[in-house]
This record gives sequence, structure tokens and C-alpha cells, in this order.
Amino acid sequence: MTGWPRKGMSEEYPEQEVEVPGLTIGISGPARKSLAHRLISLGLRLHGARTHYIRPGSRVAVALLDGLVLSGGTHVHPERYGQEPQVTANYDRKRDATDQLLLEQAEAIGIPVLGICRGAQFINVFHGGSLCQNVTPLRVNTRHRPLLLPLQTVRLVTPSRLEQAMRSPVIGANRIHSQTIKRLGRNLRVTALDNDYFVQAIESTEGQWLTGIQWHPEYLLYHGGHRRIFGQFVEAARRFKLARLEPQDGDA
Repeated sequence: MTGWPRKGMSEEYPEQEVEVPGLTIGISGPARKSLAHRLISLGLRLHGARTHYIRPGSRVAVALLDGLVLSGGTHVHPERYGQEPQVTANYDRKRDATDQLLLEQAEAIGIPVLGICRGAQFINVFHGGSLCQNVTPLRVNTRHRPLLLPLQTVRLVTPSRLEQAMRSPVIGANRIHSQTIKRLGRNLRVTALDNDYFVQAIESTEGQWLTGIQWHPEYLLYHGGHRRIFGQFVEAARRFKLARLEPQDGDA
């Protein structure tokens, strides 16, 4: 019986890229999913990831995830950064506690983390920072009303992960938030500002891929730059998974 030719097989069948097993990204959110959470899932799935939705109070083994998204939603309770509530809001302490546990595990393991709006604020608070509870009356050069379209000017730090994804130092973004980062947390740096110099994005200064974005890129998936934010995050999760799959020194 004639078998496959052995000589010259490397020329006929060039070495392929290492196949990566499926990626699973956890998305932390409120008890009820909204359109925003479905769009976050879409943004991740467009780049080849599977998603797992995490509700407040859920117990999740973060070590089984390849990445974590802390999504938008209600305000972080001010008691977490040493203040009393100054605005009326439907706080969700159960979600705050869940996100605290998720972020503790994620940072201990080192998996990539993407925070969106509330998620970015929670990352900052987790690192010892604080928030401005009502930014609206402080605006001078930016609009007071929410913007779903990318009509807000945002200036990016060069170089930064965000600038690499957007491929421009000045971008348009939406704005739905009424709070913002005030005192920056430990081991973080600012990577984007609006025209009133309010923080629009942060990232870790340590080895972990950790980025917080104040706007909502999930509503802007039709724009290549905002779509690439999810692609960059998924790629970081893919690299992290590959690194975990590599045998360590001394392993058989």
C-alpha cells in the first residue's frame, strides 16, 4: 500500500500556527442582562472568544477563565472609597462584592481584565483610588447630556495600549457616565482625557494586561478602532492562555 510521501513533506505542508483551544471570557454584570452586555459579548465573539455571564453573587472559578470584563452599570457604592453617597442611585452592594472577589482572583492569577465605564471606576477604587460622584456640574468644555454617538473628543496618551488599538492620538467616543475617576489608584496610569481633563482611560503599570475605559465601546462596534479594543483584549487573553499551556521547567 502506498503511504504519504515522507520526503519533502515540509515543503508541501508548511508548519501551521499553533492551534489555541477555545477562549472563555467572563463578563461581570447586573442580575439582568441589558443590550450593552449582549453587545460586549458580540464584540468578544467577533474576535473568536466565548463568553460566560457572571451575575451578582455568582461563584466563579476565575482560574478557568482566560479574561475578565467588568461591564457598566450602577454606581460603585462610595463606602468603598471612604465617602458617603452624594447622589441618589440604586447601588448594588452585592455586585460590588462580586466584582471585588473577581478582581482579586484575576489580579492574583494575572489574567487580562477590561473595565468598561463602571468597570473602569471599580478597577480604580480596587487599587485605592476614589471617584467624583457627580461630574456633570463641573463640565466646562464638554457637554452635560449623555452621548451615545462618538461625539466626545478624547485625547490618548502615546504610547499606550489604547493608542495602539485606536491608531490615533485623538478620537471620538460616547459618554453615558455621570461619575469619573478622581484620585488615581496604585499601579495605574492615565491613558486618556476629555477636553475638561477628566480621566477617560487607565491601564496597569505592572505586568498584567489591565485596561479601564470610561466610555462604552460596545455601542461603537461599527467603528474599527473601538472594535479593535475588544480584539486587543482577546489577543491578550489568547497570549495568556498559550503561556499557561506551555510546560514549565522540570515538567515532563
